[in-house]
Formats: sequence, structure tokens, C-alpha cells
Amino acid sequence: MENFRKVKTSEEESPLPFSDLPADVVEMKVKEGSKIRNLMGFAMARMGQEATRRIVFSGCGRAVTKTVTCVEIMKRKLGGLYQVTKVQYKTVREVWESRDPQPEGAPAEHLTVHKNVPSICILLSKDPLDPNQMGYQPPDPLGGLWTEEEMREERSGSSPKGVKRRLASPPHEEGEEQTAKKPPLQVQDLQEDLGTVAGC
Repeated sequence: MENFRKVKTSEEESPLPFSDLPADVVEMKVKEGSKIRNLMGFAMARMGQEATRRIVFSGCGRAVTKTVTCVEIMKRKLGGLYQVTKVQYKTVREVWESRDPQPEGAPAEHLTVHKNVPSICILLSKDPLDPNQMGYQPPDPLGGLWTEEEMREERSGSSPKGVKRRLASPPHEEGEEQTAKKPPLQVQDLQEDLGTVAGC
């Protein structure tokens, strides 16, 4: 393949793996080169509308991690979203063209490759979803990793950036006693101890 260069990539079109979706559901197709800032700007604006109740993020191949990142950002910023995740394989068609010079008038040699790549579709909903379906996740409890005050600060944009928070000292087990620091052992103490032992 070193003598070929990729000239075209296309994904097979497949229906979303969720039932009972409205025809006008917002679908965010995440590509490898997509910018998260652009995706989230559009998605947050749409989910900010009362009429929009559900949104689907989908991506395949190298775009899978970026898809998951977008979902996690939205869940953190909005909160209270129900989630269903579906993982499957999708066929991607790649067209490669020969780099070798061709005789004059001859078309370039092409090679078509079909790949099965992992794909992910994530549905986020403001309304409750069926908890019995595979891939269901309930909304994160408020303050699971963040306190309620930190969540309010984050939403209002007043949270100071880059501020380190001090970790609380771990609780001591029951029965574990706090021992005071002992002063360093002096040479004189050692000599006295040794003299006592020698005199026994």
C-alpha cells in the first residue's frame, strides 16, 4: 500500500439503532477531524430549546473517543440526562489511487478497500428512557464528583480556573491511635542503653 494514496472515504448509511425516535431528532455525526468546540456549540444551542428533548451522537473508527467526549461534556453541563449507548460495527469504503506514473492517456490504477470499524451511537434524553434496554445509564446524581456549589459555579461561569483544591486527610480507622512524633534518638541515649545492657 506504500505506492497508493487514499483519495476517498465513505461510510455505509445505516439507520439509528434506537426505536421510537421522532423524525426530527437532532443527530450529531462526529468525524475524526471534527472540532469539539463547533460540535458542542451547535448541540448545546439545540438542547437549550424546550422543544428539543433528545439528541444522538454517533461516530465510528477514530471518531469514537471524540463522540464519547462530546457526550460527557453535555451530561456535565446540562445534568439530568438519560443515556442509552449502542456499540456496533460499520463498513467503511476507502478508495486508494496509485502513486506510480501511468503511461500517457492511461487512467490511474485504483484500489477499493472495505473495512469493518467499531461504531458508537449514544442517545441523550431529557425524558426518562426504558431502564431495561441494553446500554441504559440513569442520570448522574447531582454532586457525584462535584459539590452542588461547584456545579452552580460551573454553570454560571464564575468558577476560578486552575485553582487546586486541598484534599481532606483520609479518615482514621477505628481503634487506630494517633502517635505523637518521637524526637530523634541521641547518641547519649544509645550509650546509656548499651551501658545498662552491659551491666546486666
